[in-house]
This record gives sequence, structure tokens and C-alpha cells, in this order.
Amino acid sequence: MSTQSERELENKLIEQLVQLGYKFVTIRDENELVANLKTQLEELNSIEPLSEKEFDQILNQLRKGSIYDKAQLLRQPKIDYTKDDGSVGYISLLNSIDWCKNRYQVTNQITINGKYKNRYDVTILINGLPLVQIELKRRGMELKEAFEQTNRYERHSYSAGYGLFNYIQLFVISNGVNTKYYANNKISARSFKQTFYWSDVNNQLITHLQQFAYTFLDTCHLSKMICKYIVLNTTYKILMVLRPYQYYAVEQIVDRVLNSDKYGYIWHTTGSGKTLTSYKASQILTKLPEIEKVVFVVDRKDLDFQTSKEFNSFSSGSVDSTANTLKLVEQFGNNTKLIVTTIQKLDIAITKAKYSGVMNKLQEKKIVFIFDECHRSQFGKTHQNIKTYFPKAQMFGFTGTPIFAENYSKNIYENYTTESLFSECLHKYVITDAIRDENVLKFSVEYINTVKKKDSITDINVEDIDRKEIMEAPERLEKIVDYIIENHDRKTHNKEFSAMFCVSSIPMLIQYYDIFKKKDHNLKIATIFSFQQNETDKEAKGEKDFAMDDDELEVTAESTFVHSREKLEECIADYNMMFGSNFSTKDSQSFYNYYNDISKQVKSCNVDILLVVNMFLTGFDSPKLNTMYVDKNLNYHGLIQAFSRTNRILNELKSQGNIVCFRNLKSATDDAITLFSNKDAISEVIMPPYDDFVKEINLAIDNLQLIAPTPDSVNNLLDENEELKFITSFRQVIRLMNKLTSFTEFTHDDLGMDEQTFSDYKSKYLDLYEKVKSDSAKEKVSILDDVNFEMELIRRDEINVAYIIQLLAKFRGGTDGDIDKIKRDIDLYLSTEASLRSKRELIDQFITENLLKIGDDENIESTFYNYVDVQKSKAIDELSKTEDLDTQRLDKLIKEYVFTEKEPMTKDIIDLLNHRPALKERKSIAERVTVKIKKYIEVFINGL
Repeated sequence: MSTQSERELENKLIEQLVQLGYKFVTIRDENELVANLKTQLEELNSIEPLSEKEFDQILNQLRKGSIYDKAQLLRQPKIDYTKDDGSVGYISLLNSIDWCKNRYQVTNQITINGKYKNRYDVTILINGLPLVQIELKRRGMELKEAFEQTNRYERHSYSAGYGLFNYIQLFVISNGVNTKYYANNKISARSFKQTFYWSDVNNQLITHLQQFAYTFLDTCHLSKMICKYIVLNTTYKILMVLRPYQYYAVEQIVDRVLNSDKYGYIWHTTGSGKTLTSYKASQILTKLPEIEKVVFVVDRKDLDFQTSKEFNSFSSGSVDSTANTLKLVEQFGNNTKLIVTTIQKLDIAITKAKYSGVMNKLQEKKIVFIFDECHRSQFGKTHQNIKTYFPKAQMFGFTGTPIFAENYSKNIYENYTTESLFSECLHKYVITDAIRDENVLKFSVEYINTVKKKDSITDINVEDIDRKEIMEAPERLEKIVDYIIENHDRKTHNKEFSAMFCVSSIPMLIQYYDIFKKKDHNLKIATIFSFQQNETDKEAKGEKDFAMDDDELEVTAESTFVHSREKLEECIADYNMMFGSNFSTKDSQSFYNYYNDISKQVKSCNVDILLVVNMFLTGFDSPKLNTMYVDKNLNYHGLIQAFSRTNRILNELKSQGNIVCFRNLKSATDDAITLFSNKDAISEVIMPPYDDFVKEINLAIDNLQLIAPTPDSVNNLLDENEELKFITSFRQVIRLMNKLTSFTEFTHDDLGMDEQTFSDYKSKYLDLYEKVKSDSAKEKVSILDDVNFEMELIRRDEINVAYIIQLLAKFRGGTDGDIDKIKRDIDLYLSTEASLRSKRELIDQFITENLLKIGDDENIESTFYNYVDVQKSKAIDELSKTEDLDTQRLDKLIKEYVFTEKEPMTKDIIDLLNHRPALKERKSIAERVTVKIKKYIEVFINGL
């Protein structure tokens, strides 16, 4: 339901789009949408009017498949149909080659009657298909509400009828002042974190709707984004749209290749999506007839595999990954256009005489080399070899941390900078840009003092102490391990995320590993390190740790490294026992397999802390990693690369990358941020100190209490507008609480609200959440329907059913005073913990009917779960009886729903009925039964 201000915004936008060349067309419903589509396709394809029978064939093709399937069909050069005379006709849905030659229309307030009736704000039609949907909110409203509105439309009506609204490629959401865009996907693959601002080439944001429309919604530019800069990810079956800096980088590379022989490099900060950018540039370049090959060069075998996998996910079969140098040479000799290889194999291919027969034939061809992470030291030597061997080659580098005069390595082949190798920077997007755009997170850096002088004055400049025996003293390492064990849950939100611990040397890593092993804790610790003769601490300068290429690596037990290899074998044996695997260091492939598996386990949070020296500090991307413990000297690009393992965007719960330093790296951190952004950027990259957040949350609490002075006053809020004010105000409090609780010094005593009052407000907040959920089953539009409650911020996994059972055990054997307190605790948790509220009645009944009857020698846990089983059977029987369902089929459907997480279709529900209802009744019955099934699962299955 649009407000007056939203309608005014809508009308102004339409006027502007008409000025940009869109034709306004009035379309009220699906029938008119289909009729307009027919006319537009006929005109686009310059064909005679289609007969009803011919057009029905096209509509039947259009209605099939998912959002992803429809995106594929949209990009097909032609789709065929049988003409009335029996011949085959062809039409295009989209002109992807000459994208400016498509037909552009704009309409508003299309009404589609699906599960519920929805009316959409502004729809952009290209060739009659709704390819861009714009949803508007009044000024002052959060963009997230518009985002949730598009999700609601997806659930309620986009699939209705012919499902033409599932052809939407891009959404635009705006409140007039702020405007963002994002690719269409199924709801489970959508995240507000994947919505983007547009900007100019200098990264100046374009947020105002009017300015956004003139730049992004220009007919040619919009078509170009849809036709050229949306990538279909074949692995995850999702659409990915490039962000502005990615777009400008690709455009700059392609322009330079088309119009010069010069080199260039792209400086895009770590974590900003470099692989997608480089893939899109590579893909476009391979289509240029003058380019013989595009070679994407990485520094390690694991990145070779990872990059090939990612490239192939963007376009299945686009890359034939090089397993060894011989295979690489074969690809140079055949028609493979896009090659991903390691720098080590490439160097062998152009320097070994045995490969010259194939390679020499390409020396006069135009080959484009794209270097990944071109700040690495190895690129200097091979860069020169390639330049000499392929005089007509063009070379481009990607890096998040370029080499400047201040941070070049003095102990390698030559003193070089990124600019000296690759010429000018073609596009720059630094860490401050990415943080501003919410494409990466800030860092929260804590410095933990671990060394004291004899006069008891804390020495925070511990990196200045060069006495090895002090830094590696067992007492110091023990205290650090104790600190990590005590605070790890706080830092990782109760293991919702994983962590790394980087240390200064392999001997120190081994000491730490042994200390963790002997301590009493529930953390899963794993490690990996190199045991070759390159174990010196090079990563302080950002140098590489190891290479895993069969051509050049032979795992050997050098006498001086026997201890580290034997210790690594012990660690791998522990890992094998933990995960039921069978890895070892017996050869390079087995070790490589271990590397890949440990990477997978860290990414899925099955490993809590990964101990490393150099490995994984560069090139490892895991959104589920949020904490880096550091007992190692780092500086410049090595420091930024290591810290950046933690700041990938994921969800609302992950609000920052946590860096816990057991050495004073304050000066090194400031220097690195200054080098890779500017001297004023430190406050933009590093989160404010604890005290600043305390002040901010207390202001938010004051604002909350102006709206609702007490938790009970929430009950007296006048209308939904007042409830919305409370929801948004309390949501700001819990967002800040999420950040505060990650600090070691956090205590509720610092807040202007005690823990009990906070819990009471949270209970009221959850009441409103449940009200909105239950109202969503009714055919009405509420201003609260599109509110994102950010429930992940108030879920605490440690307060679960198992925890309640422990309290019940104490309840059963406690004193009168204990029982009163435990009862209050149980009541509190049942009312304030989101995961327990649905089980409140079940647990209350158990307490009333069973708890006091249980004998002292009986097991409360088994008694409780036996009780749950009985209640589950009763609930299934009651649901079957009330709705006249087949009990066995119902039980089977619920199990399938829980396993697949795919909501049953209307047909699936109707098939459960013992007597088939009239056609007009089926929809309402299916919706009612689905709601009951979801409630059953929430009460009896989820969390039990």
C-alpha cells in the first residue's frame, strides 16, 4: 500500500524515465501484460502478428522453470515455435549483441493476483518482459523494508499465472535519498548484504534516485548491465550482477586491449570480488578475434584449482584447469581460449627446452596474461620471462595490496613495484571505499598485553623485545591459550564463526598446538604448515609460503626439518581421528588433499581454530571466518592480507572482523592502512573503541525509552506506526549489542538498562515478530509485513532445550530458594529466546504433568524426550483428524519437508486428504494445513 509521498516519488521517476526514452504504457493486470508482450515481441523480431496458437507455444515455453532457468532462456539467441502452416518460426526475447536496440517501456501499479493480490510500484519492460522492478519507500524508511517487500512479492505473486515476473533480472530499491540495485534470485539466495550502490568511475556514490536513474537506468546502460554484466553462476544456479567498481575495471581492461598494447593493473581491495571481475574481463577478451588466448595466472596450485572452479561456476566448461605443465603446454597448442595456471608451471613451460616446439609458435601471437594477486614476489621474475618470450603479449595485474617503494621486498630477485611491472593503475577501489559501500567489514582490533617488565609496568611495545626466550616462554603461551579458550565463544558468537591463529614460526606453532591439546576445552583445533626449507618468516613482508606443483615439489624429509614433518604427521593424525579421514604428508597429492579438506572444514566451521604460520593468510576466502588471533609480527601488505581473512560480508550477525593481537601491532596497522588508503583512513577501517559503543548504545536506549518507557508500555502502543517505531528502535539496540558483546571488557553494568529489562524488551519485540508472522497468513497488507526483524541477532545457541533440561534437573533436586530462581530463569528463557518460544507450552506442560513425579534415580532428559515423542504422536493424530488427512502420508511428507527444506506444493497437501475437496476450496485448505505443519515442525523437530 503506497503512501502519498511514495506515489509522488513514483510519478517523478516515471516522468524522468520517459525523458530517458522509455515509453509509458498502462498495464493493469496479467492479461494486459501478456497482450503487450505479444505486440513487443512481434515488433522486436519484425514478424507478422502471431496467431493465438503460435503465441500460446511461446507462452508455454516462457512459463517453465525457475528464475535461473528463465534467465538462461532470456539469453538464448532464438526460441522456436511451430507456425500455423507447419514451418518453424524463431523469435528473440532479448538483443544481447546490440543491446541498445531493444524496446523500452515503463509502467506502474501492475496488479497480480497470486497467493495474495499484490500491486507493484514501477516496472521496466524490455521487449515486453518485466526485467527490472523498482520498489519505493518514503523518505526516512530503511531500504531494507523495500528489500523485504520484494521478497514478499516473490512469495505471494511473482509466480502467478505465466510467471512473467520471474523474468526480473534486477531489482532497484529506493527511498529517494538512497538507492540500491541487486540481482533477482530465489529468496533463499537473496541477502540484503548483496544489494549495491551505483557509483561513478572514481567511486563517488550515486545514491539519489534522480541521479541513479540518469546514470544506471539510461536505456543503453541498463541493457548493457543485463546483457553483459550479469553472470549466471552454474554451480549455485544464481544470478550475479557486477558492482560498479567491477564494471569500471572490466571496461578499462577491455578498452586498453582494444586500443593499445600497454599493460595495466587493477587495485581492488582484498575481499571485493576480484575473481568475478577477472572472469568477466577474461570472458569478454576471449571473444575478441585478435586475441589468441587469455591466460589467468595464480601463485599456488590450490588457487589454480579454486579459480578454475569459480570460473567454471560462472560459465560451465569455460576453463580446462591445467593439472601439470605438460597439460598446460597442450592447451597452449590447441584451441583452448581461456587457461588458468600457476605461475610456477607457466615459468617451466617457457624456460624448458622440451616444450619449445609448441610454445615457440605462439611467440608472435597476441596473448593476454592476467595475474592474480600480483603483489606476490614471484611475479617479478616470471613477469620478465614472459615479457621476453612473448613480445606481443599484454599483461594485467589484480591486487588488493600493491607493492610500493615503502613495502617492496629486498631479499628476492629484484627491487620492483607493481607500477614498474604493470605500468599505470587502471582502476582503484581501496579498503575505505569497500567499507563505505558495505562490501567488506571494518576491523575490531584488540591488543592484549602479554609481557610485563620487572617493575610491573606493562610493556605494550612487545615487538621491540628481541629476546626469543621471552616471546616463546611457556608461561606466556599458556596465558595466551587460556585467554583464547575463555573468550573464543564471545568472539565467534558461540562458534557461529571460525577463527585463525597465526604465529611467528613453526616451533612456536607446535608449542601452541601441544598446549591446546593438553588443556580442557571443547574447541576443535587443527593446523597445517610447510615442512620444506622455506620455513623462515617471510609473510611479515607478505611473501608466499609454499607451492604445491607436481613439476617442482618433491616432499622430502630433510634432516633439519624431520621434527616439523613428524609433528605435522601427528597433527594430521589428530585431524584424521576428528573427521574420519586418511591424509598424510607421504606425497604432494596427499598433502594437497589435506590442504583442500582443512580449507573446507574451516569454511563450514567444523574447525574452530586453525593454527598457521603463513598458509591461509592470503587467498583464503571464508565468510564464516570472523576472528584472527595474532602472535606474529606483520606489516604492510602482509598485515592487510592477513587481517582481511576476517572481514568478508555474510549476515547481520557478522558485524566486524575481530583481530586479537598478542603483540603491539598498532603502529604497523596504522602504517599499513595509511599506505593502502590514506592517513585519515584509520578511523574508517578500525572500529571505534569499546567506550564509544557504550555511549552509542546508551543513546539508542534513551531513544527506545522515549517510544516505550517500559517493556509493558509496548502493549499500549496506539497503532502499527507506533509499533514500527519501537521495532526499528529496539533493532538498533540489538545491532549495537551484537557489536558490544564481542569486546572482552563488555558488562551490562556499563549500559543504561539492566539485563532483565533488556530481556523484557526483547520479549515484547518477539511478541510483535510472532504477531506479524501470524498475520501474514491473512489476506491483508500491513506496514509491518516488510520489516526485517534480524532474528539472527537475538538467537543464542547456548540457551536451547538441552540447557533447559539441565535447569530442570537442578529444579528437581534444588532447595526452595534455588527452585524459585531456576523457575524464574526458565520463564525468562522461554519468553525471550526465539528458538524456545514455540516450545514454551510443551515445556510448561512437561513441568506441570511430569517433573515433580520423577523419582530421584530417573533420568530427566530421557523422560522429557519420551514425553515429547508421546506429544508428537498426539499432535500428528490431532492434525490428521482435524483436517481429515492420511496419517502415514502426512508423517512421510513432514520428514521430506524437514530433509529437503522445500515447502510442500498445494498438490502435495491435497494428496494427503482422505476426501478431495472442491477445486475452489483447495487453495485455502492447503495454506491452512501448511501453516499447521510448519508449527508442528517448529515445536517438535527444530531444536530438539
